[in-house]
Amino acid sequence: MAKVVIDIETLGYPLESFDETRQKYLLKFAETEAEREEAIQKLSLYPTTSQVIAIGLLNPETERGKILFQADEPMDYVSDNGAIRFVTGTEKEILEHFWQDISHYDQFITFNGRGFDCPFLMLRSAILQVQPTRNLMPYRYDASIHCDLLEQFTFYNAFRKFNLDFYCKSFGIVSPKASGITGLDMKQLFEEKRFREIAEYNLGDLKATAELFRRWERFLSV
Repeated sequence: MAKVVIDIETLGYPLESFDETRQKYLLKFAETEAEREEAIQKLSLYPTTSQVIAIGLLNPETERGKILFQADEPMDYVSDNGAIRFVTGTEKEILEHFWQDISHYDQFITFNGRGFDCPFLMLRSAILQVQPTRNLMPYRYDASIHCDLLEQFTFYNAFRKFNLDFYCKSFGIVSPKASGITGLDMKQLFEEKRFREIAEYNLGDLKATAELFRRWERFLSV
């Protein structure tokens, strides 16, 4: 069975890019400056107010993969001794590339993929009129197709949910946050054209998720 870990990075559009009606809607409950800043920060969480700036795919068995990411100039290179290929494109182009690649895998693995990555990819694709090649949201309780580790580690909400960093530290796995970069830094990195750093951060998330999957597969997939 061919397996692949999926992870995405997103970035909200500037508030001023929306028309006045939508700006008012987005700030509807922001009564203070702090609440306004929080509302703007959360734009990255919704596929109707943000874009995909990186999509990572990693085979947890071969540790080979690909990072698709936006940049201001074309790039196509490899790292990790040739195991990881980095490819740039527009948001539409990286989505098209993703759908071509994902069609070759039987099982995809995510961390909170059902709650974020997968519906985000599907809706952004619909908005940009990119044709999907498969359903990323299959039957929830069958991990043989989509294994969402957040659902597996909480036993489908039996326990409190923790973030990827917390689970990595709990399992003794190097956290991708150890680099000092978090999802909150995507705006600054993108604006400063530090596109490779975004791609490398995405790769860190993939590797951590792959190691968590190996732990789940060995000790919990019974």
